Amino acid sequence: MRIAVTGSIATDHLMNFPGRFADQFVADQLHNVSLSFLVDSLDVRRGGVGANIAFGMGQLGVRPVLVGAAGNDFGEYRAWLERHGVDTASVRISEVLHTARFICTTDADHNQIGSFYTGAMSEARLIELQHVAERIGGLDLVSIGADDPEAMLRHTEECRTRGIPFAADFSQQIARMDGEDIRILLDGAAYLFSNEYEKGLIETKTGWTAAEILDRVGTRVTTLGAQGVRVERKGEPAIEVGCPEEDAKVDPTGVGDAFRAGFLSGLAWGVSLERAAQTGCMLATLVIETLGTQEYELRRAHFLERFTKAYGDTAAQEVKLHLGASD
Repeated sequence: MRIAVTGSIATDHLMNFPGRFADQFVADQLHNVSLSFLVDSLDVRRGGVGANIAFGMGQLGVRPVLVGAAGNDFGEYRAWLERHGVDTASVRISEVLHTARFICTTDADHNQIGSFYTGAMSEARLIELQHVAERIGGLDLVSIGADDPEAMLRHTEECRTRGIPFAADFSQQIARMDGEDIRILLDGAAYLFSNEYEKGLIETKTGWTAAEILDRVGTRVTTLGAQGVRVERKGEPAIEVGCPEEDAKVDPTGVGDAFRAGFLSGLAWGVSLERAAQTGCMLATLVIETLGTQEYELRRAHFLERFTKAYGDTAAQEVKLHLGASD
């Protein structure tokens, strides 16, 4: 199954200030703030919704096609993704803009001051999916994740026009989208991904009930945080899958992306929706135990041991058939 993953490609520059931001502000000078902070550390992390999902799929042995836009500074990041099983040949490289970047400083009270530079991400709207399909011999599914909003709309319309099944996954962009855009992006989707809060927001903004949305999509996948995930199809009982037990809760960033990576990998393998959801939950658990969205290591024996503990021998045997042989 040939799956393209569209979405943002970015790097995160994370810094820590040992003091408190609140101590640096003068009440009667807030209209004229001019501050700089000497920080103790700088942590540069690879990120972006599209890249995170594609990385996870690569870890599971599925070679996804990453579709997005980056700058000329993408070389090292490209090599990392390729080394971890991601096809990056369809990433557009901007001639004038840097790769998207999030720059954030966190103080001792965990308050944050951050900026997001969209950069080359704005050129994702110029990508034609037909060229991607021609290069790899066709597309069986396009996952349309958070990206430049115009790119998300264009990719959705192109999938409809060309008859390519697509998954709608607005995530961070849902807050800025109006009801009409959301209706366009989800109508006719083979899969609709969201978390529980976003589910309610989708229904409020579109004016459609949960039942009406289920009439318009093939499968609705709703992540429920620590409670796992619910998978719904019209006329069928809902599938509820819980999360494996965590060894530690280190950092929740990228957990949703990891779930999608596991679920999409299950679709590529051809396993049931329940197995796909279980794979997504297992991969998400590995990410929450790790600092960074792409810093986890998937070791086959360890993955299967924990998968078996969470979901049983039968489920593990089915998934084992599709995992790579290396450890």
